Amino acid sequence: MASHSRSRRRSPRAGAGAFVAPVLDPSWQSPYVPAHHEREHNLGAVRRVYWRRQTAWSILVAVVVIALVVAAVVATAWWGVVAAALVVAYGIWTPAGVARLRRRSADLGTRMAAGFAHEDDAHDRDRLDTVLERLTATFGVSGVHPVIVRDEAYNAALVRRQAGQSLLITSALLRDFDLIELEGAVAHCLARERLGLVVRGCAAVVVGRDADDRLNLAGPGTAFRADEVAAAQIRYPVGLAQALRRCGDQGVPADSYFSSGDYDVTRCLWLNPRCGQAEARDGDLDHPLVRARALEEW
Repeated sequence: MASHSRSRRRSPRAGAGAFVAPVLDPSWQSPYVPAHHEREHNLGAVRRVYWRRQTAWSILVAVVVIALVVAAVVATAWWGVVAAALVVAYGIWTPAGVARLRRRSADLGTRMAAGFAHEDDAHDRDRLDTVLERLTATFGVSGVHPVIVRDEAYNAALVRRQAGQSLLITSALLRDFDLIELEGAVAHCLARERLGLVVRGCAAVVVGRDADDRLNLAGPGTAFRADEVAAAQIRYPVGLAQALRRCGDQGVPADSYFSSGDYDVTRCLWLNPRCGQAEARDGDLDHPLVRARALEEW
């Protein structure tokens, strides 16, 4: 009788649906983890950026070759020989030009660091080294060389150099940001590396014609994507949001690097590519204040 009573208690209630076992999807991936195809897309964009520089020359050479072929048909066959020689020369010159652009991009961090005066405060360096050591392990990034550059604007950038990357971080940011804000800023830079955006941005700096062209080549709106990845990894979007808000609210000193024409060249590489632009345009996902508001709503 007791066993019969226990079996009745275990049975589902009248009218309840049948139990459905949960099914795990092995292909599911968090949207806040850099996907393989996402990184491959950005690295593929690098190749397109380099070859884009050769497009105008390719069109010019094609027009000249066609003219020479027509001249060979109409006048003398020697013009055909000249056309063939031009094609061969261009076939040799173009890959060599792309290789030169790649070399310039690969050591951009060294040249950028040389344009700043450096700070060497022991306390600030220890603080940065501690944060960087932990976050590089979290993001799986190695070979990062920190450089504290003397400037009163808040900004940071991860840039390629021959042996790894240089993390350029301004003395004002390191001095004024608290721990969670500093972590957010550094995490954003490391997220760019995981997404393949550092290589893409360096290529855009070398190839682009002006600031807007470089931002387009580097990927418009990709700064916010790096914010998402960074905030998910450090599990504290508020820290990065506060860092971005402080960057967006700051007035840039007139003698700052970020008020100069040199900054327009490298703008797409920095945590705040809109430095000095207090007003945010609608839908501008590269502006720090727009990105901060988005993170605050998580």
